[in-house]
Amino acid sequence: MSAIGQWFAGWNWSWVEPTIAILGLAAITVVSRAFFMLPERELPLPDWLKRGLKYAPLAALTAVIAPELLMTQGELIHTLRDARLPAVLCAAGYYFWRRGILGTIVAGMLVYLPLHIGWGW
Repeated sequence: MSAIGQWFAGWNWSWVEPTIAILGLAAITVVSRAFFMLPERELPLPDWLKRGLKYAPLAALTAVIAPELLMTQGELIHTLRDARLPAVLCAAGYYFWRRGILGTIVAGMLVYLPLHIGWGW
C-alpha cells in the first residue's frame, strides 16, 4: 500500500454518513419549501381544497396533543387518577372564560404540577 493509502486508512470515517444524511435532508427541506415560492403567479387551488386547508392547523394540533393526553406508554390511560385530565379541564375552562394563551398554560400547570409531583398522580 502506498503512503497516501496508509494515511487515508488511518482516518476515522464515522462522520461521513451522518454528514451526508444531514446535507441531504437540508437539501430536501430547502427544495420542498422553495417549491411554493418559485412560481411567479399564485397556483390555482380548487375551492374544496382551500376550505379543507383551513382546518389543517387544528387537525395537526389535535393529532399531536390528543395522544399525549389520552395515552401513556403507547396505551390508553385506564384511570381517571391522572394529573393530565384535571389540568386539561381547568386549562380549557380558563381559555373559554378569558381567551388568553398564557393564562391557559399557567392554569393548566398550576393544576398539573401539584397533582403530578405532589400527590404522584
